[in-house]
Amino acid sequence: MLFFRKKKIRAVPFVFFLLLLPLCACTAGKEQEEGKPYEIYYLNREETAVSSETVYLPEDLTQDEQISALLSALQETPEDVSLKTSAGVSFQINGYRVEEGQLNLDMDEAYRKLSATTEVLVRASLVKTLLQTEGINHVLMTVGGQTLMDASGASVGPMTADTFLDNAGDAINPYEMVTLKLYFANKAGDRLVETTRTLEYNSNISVERLVVDCLVKGPDTDQAFPTINPNTRVIGVTVRDGICYVNFDETFLTQIYNVTPEVVIYSITNSLVELTSVNRVQISIDGQTDLIFRETFNLANVYERNLDLIGQPSSEEGETQTEEG
Repeated sequence: MLFFRKKKIRAVPFVFFLLLLPLCACTAGKEQEEGKPYEIYYLNREETAVSSETVYLPEDLTQDEQISALLSALQETPEDVSLKTSAGVSFQINGYRVEEGQLNLDMDEAYRKLSATTEVLVRASLVKTLLQTEGINHVLMTVGGQTLMDASGASVGPMTADTFLDNAGDAINPYEMVTLKLYFANKAGDRLVETTRTLEYNSNISVERLVVDCLVKGPDTDQAFPTINPNTRVIGVTVRDGICYVNFDETFLTQIYNVTPEVVIYSITNSLVELTSVNRVQISIDGQTDLIFRETFNLANVYERNLDLIGQPSSEEGETQTEEG
């Protein structure tokens, strides 16, 4: 199997699984970029962060061929000398299978010997790389066929792109586990639905920013509904004297969901006030607060939690929802 690194074609020896594709004829060292780009995530030499390099794969690969090629690339030595492979050195991959959009990846027992920090980074590199496979929405990792446990002793379930949150463009740094209580809309868009999401996140990101980012991304359950335009950019989130200041770009004002303005404002406020660091919330648009949100809410005001808006969802929506990160 050949994959193409940025600006360079190189052949990849395959050690995990037998690739079924014939080798493509090409001229060694020929400068070109062709095929579909993929980001391959590697550890840095200090094992404190993860960064990626771009490779190019043929566009007509089957799902199984994509997975095999990505696993092969993960164990190939990166071009950047400050990086190293995240798989195939201190542990091996026993095999994998795909079930209904979930990639189940089984590691050998040597995986358990990884330090807590290294294990999270290795897991992040594997998941973020493999989720680029067409039709794969979750990755579940096991060790010797048994449930993978994290450093706290909790089982690690199916992982998505949101499991490992990091600042765009930054390397992934050591993660912390957090459980967030997030409020989204009910089906009618006039009440709040309480959800709980447990995930690992980049410890360089404030938990307040994490909450806002999760709200913009929307719920991971079909029993709750988004409240914020997903194209909204979060300019900044800061906390001073118990007040959380959330600054959005003007996209926030463009409402694409059928939700009341109260649900939008208190989706943000109630979610943030669940944190011990926050008592009240003020929202601004491009740094400006002299605006009336949807002719109802003066953004110059500071808002407190509104428990009255948290209603029992309808029977078809269920009660408190649990989201997996």
